[in-house]
Amino acid sequence: MDFTFTEEQLAAAEAARGVFAGVAPDAVPSPALTTGAVAEGLDRELWSRLAAADLLSLLLDEVHGGAGLDAIALCLVLRESAGVLARVPLLEHSAAAAAVQTHGGTELAGRLLGRTGRGELVLTVAANGRTGHDPAESAVTARREGPAWVLDGVQTAVPWAYDADLVVVPAHVEGTAADRTVLALVPRDRDGVELAEQVSTSGERLAELRLASARIDAVDVIEADGAWEWLHALLTIGTCALALGLGERVLRMTSEYTGRREQFGYPIATFQAVAVQTADRYIDLRAMEATLWQAAWRISSGAPGALPLAGDVAVAKIWAAEGVRRVVQTAQHLHGGFGADTDYSLHRYHAWAKHLELALGPAAAYEERLGDLLAVHPLG
Repeated sequence: MDFTFTEEQLAAAEAARGVFAGVAPDAVPSPALTTGAVAEGLDRELWSRLAAADLLSLLLDEVHGGAGLDAIALCLVLRESAGVLARVPLLEHSAAAAAVQTHGGTELAGRLLGRTGRGELVLTVAANGRTGHDPAESAVTARREGPAWVLDGVQTAVPWAYDADLVVVPAHVEGTAADRTVLALVPRDRDGVELAEQVSTSGERLAELRLASARIDAVDVIEADGAWEWLHALLTIGTCALALGLGERVLRMTSEYTGRREQFGYPIATFQAVAVQTADRYIDLRAMEATLWQAAWRISSGAPGALPLAGDVAVAKIWAAEGVRRVVQTAQHLHGGFGADTDYSLHRYHAWAKHLELALGPAAAYEERLGDLLAVHPLG
């Protein structure tokens, strides 16, 4: 399989490197020393630079002012963002906008997408369910009442909810025999919508989204079959890209440290035990990368495979969740006490890695999903 990137995809990655070059991962207080969130909101200056570089409209068609690129390009940009722990909703915003474009109506797309591409309108997605362990589409119910949908339920750990103008909420339609999910674009200041502050392991401000008879106009609800499954797959693949970028940066930090740190007159990087551990983590990263591009290619191309798209997504998420955990644990071990120093950024990467490991479900949930798929679609 040829994973060679196109010129346009490489150009997007190069633009991202330029934008993120001046971003410091320790620009906000350490989550280890902060009782609440490390900051009130997203990095607005960085958000403006991303918009100016046309990186908020990568997936949008030219008619909406976008570049018309695909999930692979988005993952390349997300990979760069994770290396500096960029505090922006790049994944959620881009994925939500892509869902509106792909599955929403013409009126909705025309009204929202130009502004989202320019960063004037911020989107996020409620994708963690009521507890973080149950399906997001089961946490909220939707019923049709005349020209509107009425939503009730709770979604936990919604990222960037306090900064977003609209939260994309999957909701199960009441009274349907088959499982049917719609996507409602919920304004956070709408009657019946309440946010309760939560804080992630990385110190970022999240929200529990509480909906009590919140009325959403039908034009702001995406009813297309498969829209939520598509959006969830894109979010999961993007999370894998973030884990890969973070893991690569941490392994680079570890390599630089063990090359400088001497014991018994030699750099500890020359010791066999150290070399073997870092080599194992390098293998983890390469496996994370291969499975990520396989899944991103499937969602971008729509190409068939031995398993449905969900199978490739599950494999990528399993490797990302377990791989990034192993990478940061090995890094902490090889850094010794220095890795826990709050004046050094490694502990920040560890906290972000834990959040990414569990985001949208831990590895075990995807292992179960993969097993179910294999039972229905046996290989060979």
